[in-house]
Amino acid sequence: MTAPLRVVFLTHNFPRYPGDVSGTFLALLARALIARGIEVRVVAPSDGGETGPLELEGIPVRRVRYASAERETLAYRGTMAEVGRTPAGALRAIALGRALRRAAREELRQGAQLVHAHWWIPGGMAAPPEAPLVVTLHGTDAALLERSAVARWLARPLLRRAALVTTVSAPLARVVHQATGRVVDASRQQPMPTDTARFDRWSEGGGGLITVARLTRQKRVDLAIRALSRVTRAGEGLKLTIIGDGPERPALEALRDQLGLGAVVRFEGAQPPAVVAARLADADVALFPARNEGYGLAAAEAFMAGVPVVACLDGGGVLDVVPVHGAGRRVEPSPIAVADGIRTLLGNLEARAAARRLGERLRGELAPARVAEVCAGWYREILGV
Repeated sequence: MTAPLRVVFLTHNFPRYPGDVSGTFLALLARALIARGIEVRVVAPSDGGETGPLELEGIPVRRVRYASAERETLAYRGTMAEVGRTPAGALRAIALGRALRRAAREELRQGAQLVHAHWWIPGGMAAPPEAPLVVTLHGTDAALLERSAVARWLARPLLRRAALVTTVSAPLARVVHQATGRVVDASRQQPMPTDTARFDRWSEGGGGLITVARLTRQKRVDLAIRALSRVTRAGEGLKLTIIGDGPERPALEALRDQLGLGAVVRFEGAQPPAVVAARLADADVALFPARNEGYGLAAAEAFMAGVPVVACLDGGGVLDVVPVHGAGRRVEPSPIAVADGIRTLLGNLEARAAARRLGERLRGELAPARVAEVCAGWYREILGV
Protein backbone atom coordinates (compact mmCIF):
# COMPACT_ATOMS: atom_id res chain seq x y z
CA MET A 1 0.00 0.00 0.00
CA THR A 2 1.41 3.42 -0.99
CA ALA A 3 2.05 5.78 1.91
CA PRO A 4 -0.11 8.94 1.85
CA LEU A 5 1.39 12.17 0.60
CA ARG A 6 2.40 14.44 3.50
CA VAL A 7 2.61 18.22 3.04
CA VAL A 8 3.64 21.01 5.41
CA PHE A 9 1.78 24.32 5.23
CA LEU A 10 4.31 26.97 6.31
CA THR A 11 2.50 30.21 7.09
CA HIS A 12 2.19 33.16 9.45
CA ASN A 13 -1.61 33.22 9.22
CA PHE A 14 -3.72 30.26 10.32
CA PRO A 15 -6.75 30.07 12.65
CA ARG A 16 -5.70 30.05 16.27
CA TYR A 17 -8.95 28.62 17.63
CA PRO A 18 -12.31 27.43 16.25
CA GLY A 19 -14.11 30.40 14.74
CA ASP A 20 -10.98 32.52 14.28
CA VAL A 21 -11.12 34.39 10.96
CA SER A 22 -7.32 34.52 10.51
CA GLY A 23 -6.32 32.42 7.52
CA THR A 24 -9.71 30.69 7.32
CA PHE A 25 -9.15 29.80 3.68
CA LEU A 26 -6.00 27.85 4.55
CA ALA A 27 -7.94 25.75 7.06
CA LEU A 28 -10.59 25.07 4.40
CA LEU A 29 -7.89 24.02 1.95
CA ALA A 30 -6.13 21.83 4.51
CA ARG A 31 -9.35 20.00 5.42
CA ALA A 32 -10.21 19.48 1.75
CA LEU A 33 -6.74 18.04 1.07
CA ILE A 34 -7.07 15.74 4.08
CA ALA A 35 -10.42 14.57 2.68
CA ARG A 36 -8.50 13.59 -0.49
CA GLY A 37 -6.14 11.40 1.57
CA ILE A 38 -3.26 13.91 1.74
CA GLU A 39 -1.76 14.46 5.18
CA VAL A 40 -1.42 18.17 5.94
CA ARG A 41 0.48 19.54 8.92
CA VAL A 42 0.65 23.27 9.65
CA VAL A 43 3.61 25.22 11.01
CA ALA A 44 2.65 28.73 12.15
CA PRO A 45 3.73 31.29 14.76
CA SER A 46 2.53 31.57 18.30
CA ASP A 47 0.51 34.67 19.17
CA GLY A 48 1.37 36.52 22.34
CA GLY A 49 2.78 33.37 23.87
CA GLU A 50 -0.34 31.35 23.07
CA THR A 51 0.43 28.18 21.14
CA GLY A 52 -3.12 26.85 21.15
CA PRO A 53 -4.20 23.25 20.58
CA LEU A 54 -1.99 20.71 18.79
CA GLU A 55 -4.90 19.95 16.49
CA LEU A 56 -7.49 22.36 15.15
CA GLU A 57 -10.64 20.80 13.72
CA GLY A 58 -8.75 17.76 12.52
CA ILE A 59 -5.64 19.59 11.30
CA PRO A 60 -2.34 19.06 13.17
CA VAL A 61 -0.81 22.46 13.98
CA ARG A 62 2.64 23.23 15.37
CA ARG A 63 2.85 26.79 16.77
CA VAL A 64 6.38 28.09 17.20
CA ARG A 65 7.58 30.50 19.85
CA TYR A 66 9.96 33.20 18.59
CA ALA A 67 10.03 35.91 21.30
CA SER A 68 8.73 36.73 24.75
CA ALA A 69 4.94 36.65 24.97
CA GLU A 70 4.55 40.44 24.88
CA ARG A 71 6.72 40.64 21.74
CA GLU A 72 5.01 37.92 19.73
CA THR A 73 2.92 40.39 17.74
CA LEU A 74 4.14 39.96 14.16
CA ALA A 75 1.44 37.59 12.95
CA TYR A 76 -2.38 37.64 12.85
CA ARG A 77 -2.72 41.39 13.44
CA GLY A 78 -2.17 42.84 9.99
CA THR A 79 0.83 44.90 11.10
CA MET A 80 3.76 42.66 10.12
CA ALA A 81 5.06 44.96 7.39
CA GLU A 82 4.99 48.05 9.60
CA VAL A 83 6.52 46.36 12.65
CA GLY A 84 9.15 44.62 10.50
CA ARG A 85 10.51 47.98 9.30
CA THR A 86 11.72 48.88 12.81
CA PRO A 87 15.09 47.54 14.03
CA ALA A 88 13.48 45.61 16.89
CA GLY A 89 10.77 44.29 14.57
CA ALA A 90 13.37 43.15 12.04
CA LEU A 91 15.16 41.16 14.74
CA ARG A 92 11.88 39.52 15.72
CA ALA A 93 11.17 38.72 12.06
CA ILE A 94 14.55 36.99 11.79
CA ALA A 95 13.81 35.02 14.96
CA LEU A 96 10.40 34.06 13.55
CA GLY A 97 11.95 32.82 10.32
CA ARG A 98 14.46 30.69 12.20
CA ALA A 99 11.75 29.19 14.42
CA LEU A 100 9.57 28.37 11.41
CA ARG A 101 12.51 26.74 9.62
CA ARG A 102 13.41 24.58 12.64
CA ALA A 103 9.85 23.36 12.92
CA ALA A 104 9.57 22.69 9.19
CA ARG A 105 12.77 20.66 9.29
CA GLU A 106 11.37 18.61 12.16
CA GLU A 107 8.27 17.88 10.07
CA LEU A 108 10.50 16.78 7.19
CA ARG A 109 12.41 14.45 9.51
CA GLN A 110 9.09 12.95 10.56
CA GLY A 111 8.11 12.11 6.98
CA ALA A 112 6.80 15.25 5.27
CA GLN A 113 7.68 15.25 1.57
CA LEU A 114 6.94 18.80 0.49
CA VAL A 115 6.57 22.31 1.90
CA HIS A 116 3.80 24.60 0.69
CA ALA A 117 4.68 28.12 1.87
CA HIS A 118 1.81 30.59 1.91
CA TRP A 119 3.20 34.09 1.32
CA TRP A 120 6.83 34.25 0.18
CA ILE A 121 7.73 36.12 3.33
CA PRO A 122 8.08 34.96 6.05
CA GLY A 123 6.95 31.45 5.11
CA GLY A 124 8.81 31.07 1.83
CA MET A 125 12.01 32.57 3.20
CA ALA A 126 11.80 30.19 6.17
CA ALA A 127 11.38 27.04 4.06
CA PRO A 128 14.31 24.63 4.36
CA PRO A 129 16.24 24.87 1.06
CA GLU A 130 16.54 21.09 0.83
CA ALA A 131 12.76 20.60 0.66
CA PRO A 132 10.64 20.51 -2.53
CA LEU A 133 8.85 23.86 -2.30
CA VAL A 134 5.59 25.39 -3.49
CA VAL A 135 5.24 29.13 -2.82
CA THR A 136 1.86 30.86 -3.10
CA LEU A 137 1.69 34.66 -3.17
CA HIS A 138 -1.55 36.06 -1.75
CA GLY A 139 -1.29 39.82 -2.26
CA THR A 140 0.45 41.72 0.52
CA ASP A 141 3.67 39.88 -0.25
CA ALA A 142 3.42 40.76 -3.94
CA ALA A 143 2.79 44.41 -3.06
CA LEU A 144 6.05 44.32 -1.10
CA LEU A 145 7.86 43.26 -4.27
CA GLU A 146 6.49 46.29 -6.10
CA ARG A 147 7.63 48.87 -3.58
CA SER A 148 10.86 47.47 -2.14
CA ALA A 149 14.15 46.82 -3.93
CA VAL A 150 15.35 44.86 -0.89
CA ALA A 151 12.29 42.62 -1.09
CA ARG A 152 12.95 41.95 -4.77
CA TRP A 153 16.57 41.11 -3.99
CA LEU A 154 15.46 38.64 -1.30
CA ALA A 155 12.66 37.10 -3.34
CA ARG A 156 14.47 36.48 -6.63
CA PRO A 157 16.63 33.51 -5.54
CA LEU A 158 13.78 32.05 -3.46
CA LEU A 159 11.18 32.15 -6.23
CA ARG A 160 13.66 30.93 -8.83
CA ARG A 161 14.62 27.88 -6.79
CA ALA A 162 11.04 26.97 -5.79
CA ALA A 163 9.72 23.92 -7.58
CA LEU A 164 6.48 25.76 -8.23
CA VAL A 165 5.29 29.35 -7.72
CA THR A 166 1.59 30.13 -7.67
CA THR A 167 -0.51 33.27 -7.24
CA VAL A 168 -4.16 33.83 -6.39
CA SER A 169 -4.75 36.10 -9.41
CA ALA A 170 -3.38 37.11 -12.80
CA PRO A 171 -2.29 40.62 -11.67
CA LEU A 172 -0.13 39.06 -8.96
CA ALA A 173 1.42 36.75 -11.52
CA ARG A 174 2.43 39.80 -13.55
CA VAL A 175 4.00 41.40 -10.47
CA VAL A 176 6.04 38.25 -9.78
CA HIS A 177 7.29 38.12 -13.35
CA GLN A 178 8.23 41.80 -13.44
CA ALA A 179 9.91 41.75 -10.02
CA THR A 180 11.74 38.43 -10.13
CA GLY A 181 11.67 37.07 -13.68
CA ARG A 182 9.70 33.98 -12.57
CA VAL A 183 6.83 33.20 -14.95
CA VAL A 184 3.56 32.12 -13.31
CA ASP A 185 1.38 30.78 -16.10
CA ALA A 186 -2.41 30.47 -16.02
CA SER A 187 -2.32 26.91 -14.66
CA ARG A 188 -0.57 28.24 -11.53
CA GLN A 189 -3.02 31.08 -10.90
CA GLN A 190 -5.55 29.74 -8.41
CA PRO A 191 -7.63 31.68 -5.86
CA MET A 192 -7.94 30.17 -2.41
CA PRO A 193 -11.20 28.46 -1.43
CA THR A 194 -14.15 29.73 0.53
CA ASP A 195 -16.97 27.87 2.25
CA THR A 196 -19.27 27.93 -0.75
CA ALA A 197 -21.86 25.82 1.10
CA ARG A 198 -22.79 28.97 3.08
CA PHE A 199 -24.25 30.53 -0.05
CA ASP A 200 -27.44 28.53 -0.44
CA ARG A 201 -29.83 31.34 -1.37
CA TRP A 202 -29.74 34.48 -3.47
CA SER A 203 -30.03 37.95 -2.00
CA GLU A 204 -33.37 39.68 -2.57
CA GLY A 205 -31.93 43.02 -1.40
CA GLY A 206 -33.42 45.45 1.07
CA GLY A 207 -30.45 45.61 3.43
CA GLY A 208 -28.59 48.44 1.71
CA LEU A 209 -24.84 48.56 1.09
CA ILE A 210 -22.21 46.27 2.58
CA THR A 211 -18.42 46.31 2.86
CA VAL A 212 -16.48 43.30 4.16
CA ALA A 213 -12.82 44.08 4.80
CA ARG A 214 -10.07 44.29 7.35
CA LEU A 215 -10.02 47.93 8.38
CA THR A 216 -6.61 49.01 7.13
CA ARG A 217 -5.59 51.90 4.88
CA GLN A 218 -5.14 49.59 1.91
CA LYS A 219 -8.82 48.59 2.07
CA ARG A 220 -9.93 52.27 1.75
CA VAL A 221 -13.22 51.80 3.56
CA ASP A 222 -13.32 55.58 3.92
CA LEU A 223 -14.27 55.70 0.22
CA ALA A 224 -17.36 53.65 0.96
CA ILE A 225 -18.40 56.01 3.77
CA ARG A 226 -17.75 59.15 1.73
CA ALA A 227 -19.62 57.68 -1.26
CA LEU A 228 -22.60 56.88 0.97
CA SER A 229 -22.60 60.50 2.15
CA ARG A 230 -23.00 61.65 -1.46
CA VAL A 231 -25.73 59.12 -2.23
CA THR A 232 -27.57 59.90 1.00
CA ARG A 233 -27.54 63.64 0.25
CA ALA A 234 -29.20 62.78 -3.04
CA GLY A 235 -32.12 61.31 -1.10
CA GLU A 236 -31.46 57.60 -1.47
CA GLY A 237 -31.74 56.91 2.28
CA LEU A 238 -29.34 53.96 2.17
CA LYS A 239 -27.60 52.20 5.03
CA LEU A 240 -24.06 50.84 5.01
CA THR A 241 -22.97 47.78 7.01
CA ILE A 242 -19.22 47.44 7.59
CA ILE A 243 -17.99 44.00 8.61
CA GLY A 244 -14.39 43.74 9.75
CA ASP A 245 -12.00 45.21 12.24
CA GLY A 246 -8.52 46.68 12.25
CA PRO A 247 -6.36 49.68 13.13
CA GLU A 248 -8.36 52.15 10.99
CA ARG A 249 -11.65 51.59 12.80
CA PRO A 250 -11.41 54.60 15.15
CA ALA A 251 -10.64 56.96 12.26
CA LEU A 252 -13.46 55.49 10.19
CA GLU A 253 -15.94 55.85 13.05
CA ALA A 254 -14.82 59.47 13.47
CA LEU A 255 -15.36 60.07 9.74
CA ARG A 256 -18.85 58.59 9.96
CA ASP A 257 -19.74 60.94 12.81
CA GLN A 258 -18.13 63.92 11.09
CA LEU A 259 -20.31 63.34 8.02
CA GLY A 260 -23.44 62.95 10.12
CA LEU A 261 -23.94 59.31 9.15
CA GLY A 262 -24.19 57.84 12.62
CA ALA A 263 -27.73 56.58 11.98
CA VAL A 264 -26.94 54.84 8.67
CA VAL A 265 -23.38 53.44 8.99
CA ARG A 266 -23.10 50.40 11.23
CA PHE A 267 -19.78 48.81 12.27
CA GLU A 268 -20.24 45.15 13.15
CA GLY A 269 -16.59 44.20 13.69
CA ALA A 270 -15.08 40.92 12.55
CA GLN A 271 -17.71 38.23 12.12
CA PRO A 272 -17.63 34.49 11.48
CA PRO A 273 -18.25 33.34 7.89
CA ALA A 274 -21.86 32.32 8.57
CA VAL A 275 -22.74 35.85 9.71
CA VAL A 276 -21.03 37.37 6.67
CA ALA A 277 -23.11 35.14 4.40
CA ALA A 278 -26.29 36.13 6.23
CA ARG A 279 -25.56 39.85 5.83
CA LEU A 280 -24.77 39.40 2.14
CA ALA A 281 -28.07 37.58 1.68
CA ASP A 282 -29.89 40.86 2.41
CA ALA A 283 -27.55 43.32 0.67
CA ASP A 284 -28.37 45.45 -2.38
CA VAL A 285 -24.83 46.37 -3.45
CA ALA A 286 -21.39 45.39 -2.11
CA LEU A 287 -18.53 47.91 -2.10
CA PHE A 288 -14.93 46.79 -2.57
CA PRO A 289 -12.81 49.97 -2.66
CA ALA A 290 -9.45 48.34 -1.78
CA ARG A 291 -6.35 49.01 -3.87
CA ASN A 292 -3.82 46.40 -5.06
CA GLU A 293 -5.82 43.48 -3.72
CA GLY A 294 -4.44 39.98 -4.09
CA TYR A 295 -7.69 38.45 -5.31
CA GLY A 296 -10.78 40.02 -3.76
CA LEU A 297 -12.48 37.13 -1.99
CA ALA A 298 -15.05 39.42 -0.38
CA ALA A 299 -16.17 40.52 -3.85
CA ALA A 300 -16.39 36.90 -5.01
CA GLU A 301 -18.49 36.03 -1.96
CA ALA A 302 -20.83 38.93 -2.71
CA PHE A 303 -21.41 37.48 -6.18
CA MET A 304 -21.97 34.05 -4.65
CA ALA A 305 -24.85 35.66 -2.75
CA GLY A 306 -26.09 37.32 -5.95
CA VAL A 307 -25.06 40.84 -4.92
CA PRO A 308 -23.64 43.28 -7.52
CA VAL A 309 -20.25 44.80 -6.66
CA VAL A 310 -18.56 48.19 -7.09
CA ALA A 311 -14.75 47.95 -7.20
CA CYS A 312 -11.97 50.41 -8.05
CA LEU A 313 -9.85 50.45 -11.18
CA ASP A 314 -6.64 50.16 -9.14
CA GLY A 315 -8.03 47.21 -7.18
CA GLY A 316 -5.46 44.70 -8.44
CA GLY A 317 -6.61 41.08 -8.29
CA VAL A 318 -10.24 42.00 -7.66
CA LEU A 319 -10.41 42.93 -11.34
CA ASP A 320 -10.14 39.20 -12.02
CA VAL A 321 -13.51 38.95 -10.26
CA VAL A 322 -15.50 42.14 -10.91
CA PRO A 323 -16.52 42.68 -14.55
CA VAL A 324 -16.67 46.04 -16.31
CA HIS A 325 -20.42 45.77 -16.90
CA GLY A 326 -23.25 43.48 -15.93
CA ALA A 327 -22.73 42.13 -12.41
CA GLY A 328 -20.35 44.88 -11.35
CA ARG A 329 -18.80 48.26 -12.00
CA ARG A 330 -15.15 49.31 -12.03
CA VAL A 331 -14.76 52.96 -11.06
CA GLU A 332 -12.10 55.51 -10.23
CA PRO A 333 -11.07 55.49 -6.54
CA SER A 334 -13.03 58.60 -5.59
CA PRO A 335 -16.21 59.16 -3.54
CA ILE A 336 -17.99 60.63 -6.58
CA ALA A 337 -17.16 57.65 -8.81
CA VAL A 338 -18.05 55.06 -6.15
CA ALA A 339 -21.35 56.89 -5.54
CA ASP A 340 -22.07 56.81 -9.27
CA GLY A 341 -21.37 53.08 -9.30
CA ILE A 342 -23.80 52.57 -6.43
CA ARG A 343 -26.54 54.48 -8.24
CA THR A 344 -25.97 52.46 -11.42
CA LEU A 345 -26.37 49.12 -9.63
CA LEU A 346 -29.12 49.93 -7.13
CA GLY A 347 -32.37 48.38 -8.23
CA ASN A 348 -30.77 47.17 -11.45
CA LEU A 349 -32.49 43.83 -12.12
CA GLU A 350 -30.16 42.98 -14.99
CA ALA A 351 -27.12 43.51 -12.76
CA ARG A 352 -28.65 41.32 -10.06
CA ALA A 353 -29.37 38.54 -12.57
CA ALA A 354 -25.81 38.80 -13.91
CA ALA A 355 -24.44 38.65 -10.34
CA ARG A 356 -26.32 35.40 -9.78
CA ARG A 357 -24.93 33.87 -12.97
CA LEU A 358 -21.39 34.88 -12.03
CA GLY A 359 -21.95 33.72 -8.45
CA GLU A 360 -23.05 30.29 -9.65
CA ARG A 361 -19.79 29.88 -11.55
CA LEU A 362 -17.69 31.09 -8.61
CA ARG A 363 -19.42 28.69 -6.23
CA GLY A 364 -17.94 25.89 -8.33
CA GLU A 365 -14.50 27.42 -8.90
CA LEU A 366 -13.87 28.31 -5.25
CA ALA A 367 -15.31 25.20 -3.63
CA PRO A 368 -12.70 23.72 -1.26
CA ALA A 369 -12.81 20.31 -2.95
CA ARG A 370 -12.12 21.84 -6.35
CA VAL A 371 -9.18 23.98 -5.12
CA ALA A 372 -7.77 20.98 -3.23
CA GLU A 373 -7.87 18.98 -6.47
CA VAL A 374 -5.77 21.65 -8.18
CA CYS A 375 -3.24 21.77 -5.34
CA ALA A 376 -3.00 18.00 -5.14
CA GLY A 377 -2.17 17.97 -8.85
CA TRP A 378 0.67 20.40 -8.21
CA TYR A 379 2.06 18.24 -5.42
CA ARG A 380 1.93 15.06 -7.52
CA GLU A 381 3.63 16.88 -10.41
CA ILE A 382 6.50 18.03 -8.22
CA LEU A 383 7.03 14.68 -6.52
CA GLY A 384 6.43 12.60 -9.63
CA VAL A 385 3.74 10.43 -8.00
